[in-house]
Amino acid sequence: MAFPHRQKGWLGLIGLVLALVIVALMARTVLKEYGLVKDPEAHAKSAKAPANETEEAATVTPRNALERAHALQDQVRQEAIDQEKRIDAAIPK
Repeated sequence: MAFPHRQKGWLGLIGLVLALVIVALMARTVLKEYGLVKDPEAHAKSAKAPANETEEAATVTPRNALERAHALQDQVRQEAIDQEKRIDAAIPK
C-alpha cells in the first residue's frame, strides 16, 4: 500500500526520536528515585554542616541503593540473632 506523498521515512524517524526522548526522561527520573543516579541538587539541599563529630557520625547514611540494601540485610540478621537469644532465654532448661 503506497501513500500518495512519498515521505521517505522522515515521519517515522521523528516519531522514533520523540519516543526515545520520552523513554530517556522517564528512565532518568526512575533511576534518581531508586538512588542509582547521583542527584547533586538533592544532595546539596539535604547536606548541612553537623555541629560536632558525634552528630556527624550519626548523620552518615549510605549513598546508594546497594549500600542501603546491605545495611538492611545486616540489620535483619542482627534482629534474628537477638530474637533467637530471647527465645532460648525464655525456654526453661
